Amino acid sequence: MISPIPRDIPDLPAIPGIIPSTHSFVPATAVVAPAHRPATAAYRVLVALAAAAGVAIDMKLGNPVRVLSYFTIQTNLLVAVVFVASARRAWSARRPLPGVLTGGTLIYISITGLVYHLILTNESTPFSMTGGVDTLSGWHAVANQLLHTVTPIAVVLDWLLLTRPTPLAFRNAATWLLYPLAYLAFCLARGAVLSPGNPARYLYPFVDVDRHGYTGVLGNAAVLGVAFYALALLIVTIDHVRPDPVRRRVRRPENRISSQASGGLK
Repeated sequence: MISPIPRDIPDLPAIPGIIPSTHSFVPATAVVAPAHRPATAAYRVLVALAAAAGVAIDMKLGNPVRVLSYFTIQTNLLVAVVFVASARRAWSARRPLPGVLTGGTLIYISITGLVYHLILTNESTPFSMTGGVDTLSGWHAVANQLLHTVTPIAVVLDWLLLTRPTPLAFRNAATWLLYPLAYLAFCLARGAVLSPGNPARYLYPFVDVDRHGYTGVLGNAAVLGVAFYALALLIVTIDHVRPDPVRRRVRRPENRISSQASGGLK
């Protein structure tokens, strides 16, 4: 004979030395099944196409090896790959990409847009490149707008309006700086290999060792690094407090036993 199951099961004793956690965060994606989102998928495909088109035009019009060396090109290629994968997941109702990946993509493409508009095309900064930008026309101008303006804005809008909060961890802010640091090392190594006087020796004015010296370049990198870290912390903070833009209303199960009125069982 099977003994009846007790109505009240006593709690297990606490393990010595371990403080039980009273609060634990469970992301919404862990308890809410992802849905088929064709509009989101279509938007992300368009963003990927815009980034890829800007890169393709620049590579067609310039030296592909030099073009691929730019931070702008690399971040737009990252956007194209990540958004294609994200669009596929939104279309097939699969779990979204990890927040550390989508957040890093957002950080890097934001850096691309902000540095371009606030530093490289700002005549009040010592790193202005407006002389070269003013002469852009035709397909050069189209690629320039796609890479520096259209794609960054589109990625930010996707994050704010179509992406669920992870939320991101504050430790990710420091991890995301590894790529800009690696890119700085790449720029300095590339400049050291190319011959002096080569106009393509340094890709950006703030890493030009001929003009600023290594001390000046490292100082510029430190200032930009602090700004990038602050931007990353800001995005992580916003991700913790922003509402879920794609939260769906959960329908309560229909009561098939009792009627909607305050009557007894049927």
